[in-house]
Amino acid sequence: MSSGTVSVPVTEKAGRRPNPRIAQWKRTWFFLRGNTLALIGLGIIIAIVAAAIYATTTPISWDAMTEYCGTNQQTGEGNTCPPGYAIVCTYPAGSSPPGPNCYQTPAGNPSDVAPTWSSHPLSAGPLPLGGLTLNPDEQYFFSTYEGLLRGSDWSLIISVSVVGVGALVGLLVGAVSGFMGGAIDETIMRLVDIFLSIPQILFVIIFVSVMDTVHPSIAGLSTDSSIMLVLIIGFIVIWWPFYARVVRGQVLVVREQKYVEAAQASGAGRSRIILRHIVPNSIYPVFIQMSLDVGTVPLLLGVLVYLGFKLFPSPYFPEWGSITALSVVNLQGFLATCQVGACIIPWWQILFPGLALFLYAISVNFLSDGLRDALDPRLRR
Repeated sequence: MSSGTVSVPVTEKAGRRPNPRIAQWKRTWFFLRGNTLALIGLGIIIAIVAAAIYATTTPISWDAMTEYCGTNQQTGEGNTCPPGYAIVCTYPAGSSPPGPNCYQTPAGNPSDVAPTWSSHPLSAGPLPLGGLTLNPDEQYFFSTYEGLLRGSDWSLIISVSVVGVGALVGLLVGAVSGFMGGAIDETIMRLVDIFLSIPQILFVIIFVSVMDTVHPSIAGLSTDSSIMLVLIIGFIVIWWPFYARVVRGQVLVVREQKYVEAAQASGAGRSRIILRHIVPNSIYPVFIQMSLDVGTVPLLLGVLVYLGFKLFPSPYFPEWGSITALSVVNLQGFLATCQVGACIIPWWQILFPGLALFLYAISVNFLSDGLRDALDPRLRR
């Protein structure tokens, strides 16, 4: 070999070249699995999704939680349960159980079923997380466990639909506005300002109220699913402007980059530049906003239910925000009847629904931050 010969590095073995998309997914997973908090968030989300899938396969009511009726047989309280209620054996504190599979409740309140730390009485009903009492003076209640389990799919569907569609619309609108500039940018941003000036809760209340009034005359809006669709649309209408403004500011920076100028010089069309260069490099702030909004949607639903507005097909619809609002209302009823030395605080009615919302929101936050770091080369550590 002469001294002027240039050696060529050995290439990969002959065969099919790896798919660049698959290679990108592998790189993303490599950086994501190094983020402990992101993996914790991913694990919690997988558990919630598994619970939602399991809930759809169990014989639980679709539009309302099962109504239970406690019967303190030794005191004669609650022995007249109406037809259609699931009867649960309860007995007052300080007395012996009248039989197996009975739950202990305070004297005079057969509906105040606390969390069951033992699996022994669970055959009487799914009450490991205690009961959600309708009224502290009655014997009727719901199962907190059943409500959270059945509400997992509705909470996922509503929050993911609102945030996902709102982010997608805002991303496209913001990208077009920031890239095009001029009169188009000015028109779109003024439209965004109009939507941002509308209070979110007020708009959803008016929208749902109007649709609830007219939906009997509209074909296809008589089912529970269509009523929920109206609620989701009401949130989406006022959700996308936040993302449009965030993305537009990011696009104003990205469009000045050299690779965008190179794409324009090569003759690429505006739609190709927006979809292949502008959007992928402007999406990172969207992950942060989405992680905050996913947990906000159930909270807003809970606020509206707490204020007394009819959003769901039934007053006791299994949705996490609605269940949390009901628990707060019930707690106020307990405090109103609280007496010195005989005060009952059903702490589990607020703890478990609130904990479900907290874990859902924090898990999405952890996973979103991890994905942002894994997808953005500038943030990889």
